Amino acid sequence: MGKARLLIVEDDSDISNMLQIYFTGQGYEVDVAPRGSAALEKTRINLPHLIVLDIMLPDIDGFEVCRILRTNTRTSHVPIIFLTQKDERSDKLAGLELGADDYITKPFDIEELKLRVQRAISRAEQQSLTDPRSGLPAGRLIEEQLRRIIRQQNWAFMDVRVNHFEPFKEAYGFVAGDDVLRFAAMLIGEVLDTKGTPNDFIGHAGGDNFVVITAEETAAMICETLKTRFAEEVLSHYSFIDREQGFIRTVNKEGQPEEAPLMKLAIGVVSPSEYQFADIREITELAAEARRKDS
Repeated sequence: MGKARLLIVEDDSDISNMLQIYFTGQGYEVDVAPRGSAALEKTRINLPHLIVLDIMLPDIDGFEVCRILRTNTRTSHVPIIFLTQKDERSDKLAGLELGADDYITKPFDIEELKLRVQRAISRAEQQSLTDPRSGLPAGRLIEEQLRRIIRQQNWAFMDVRVNHFEPFKEAYGFVAGDDVLRFAAMLIGEVLDTKGTPNDFIGHAGGDNFVVITAEETAAMICETLKTRFAEEVLSHYSFIDREQGFIRTVNKEGQPEEAPLMKLAIGVVSPSEYQFADIREITELAAEARRKDS
């Protein structure tokens, strides 16, 4: 997997700088937010694998930041560790009731915090809650969303796949492949921010496959925008020669040279206005069938 992304929300620059230097040295990708509002904006733009959140912030406190994150469909799964000078039992309980995953008080042992961060991220991955590369909801969390929407109306389920991803990964390597998956996840988030609704859901079903749940009336515009932007912006992941010729040269299983097209998105969309669904498997199967026809 690529580097796990941490967001440190702390208004004390000495502490935030120390944590950024330490966790960067531990192999994490670290971002810092000095205010609660900045943390919410950074989380919206680039979903972290975990948030270290101070309670005492200059604008909105950590409790409110946690509440907002937990009530938003796109961020409800992100592990949160509260970091605070308070050690009163009532504060700890308040944080845990809001959905925080852990709690550590200042002054803290940096090694202990490191272990708590590692444990929270590993637990989310082992429970099939998140994909280790994108940090997006996976497995169980996707199933929960499907069970929620099957009883409702006015939604669209989108099966999004990066076509021709495997030849790219074979030619450019696993690290470049993970970069493309993170790029795709960020692009989907950006498009939903501008074309979707606040309660839209993004999941990473595994490999080169993502899912989106949005309102039915926004699905067509999201689909069109995703395809156009991906086709344009994914070119930066290729060499100049491959971009110019419009394909990459690969070798098939028989050892024969082949030309693989550049990556593009294939998207299948289903909604309750078109189908009646008896169970969640029908939603995913029909969407996958629609996506294959779009390839």
